[in-house]
Amino acid sequence: MTSDTASETVGHTAPDAGPPSAGHGGPSRGGSVLDRPEIQEAGWAWGDPGARAPLDAPLPALVSVAMRLFGAFIGGTMQGTGVSTAGVGVMRLLAARDGLKSSEVAERGWWTPGTVTSVVDTLVRDGYVERRREPADRRVVRLHLTDAGRRKVEEAISLAGPKLREAFDYVDPADEPVIRKFLIDTIDRFGALIREERGK
Repeated sequence: MTSDTASETVGHTAPDAGPPSAGHGGPSRGGSVLDRPEIQEAGWAWGDPGARAPLDAPLPALVSVAMRLFGAFIGGTMQGTGVSTAGVGVMRLLAARDGLKSSEVAERGWWTPGTVTSVVDTLVRDGYVERRREPADRRVVRLHLTDAGRRKVEEAISLAGPKLREAFDYVDPADEPVIRKFLIDTIDRFGALIREERGK
């Protein structure tokens, strides 16, 4: 998932930031938001060497940057498997819920239908997923993970799993309950927002 959310600012603003709102950096001061000093000076958000996020950085900005870094890390762990991160995501979903329609894969994975079509086209070409029409209704096409696909997704998980566990070894066990609650609440919150946006 990517974020185009406007990030409110308290002295610092992330790359995805929009105009500051009242109470969080003051009202809009006019001019291009991209030219404002607090955005240009947010080195932590732009990957400037040695720059760190300030303790008063806005939560949306921190989450946005963290998501991009996490996505880049996962993408790096997938190198050498011959499958994209999105491809692994689709295959993991089918490994758990085989026989879904493309629209169901998109809905459950929070992807767009176009993204799923493109990813599945590649997976079908590589022999990891099959499209099968239902005998009772030929208009319905369901996606099935092949044996080769199952082996490939197991390989990818086996490769990424240890690296992910190692990557999170900086987390203090005492902090885990708070972090876990925040992430669960975030999943619930944004899941509801997306369903509302999609009219579900």
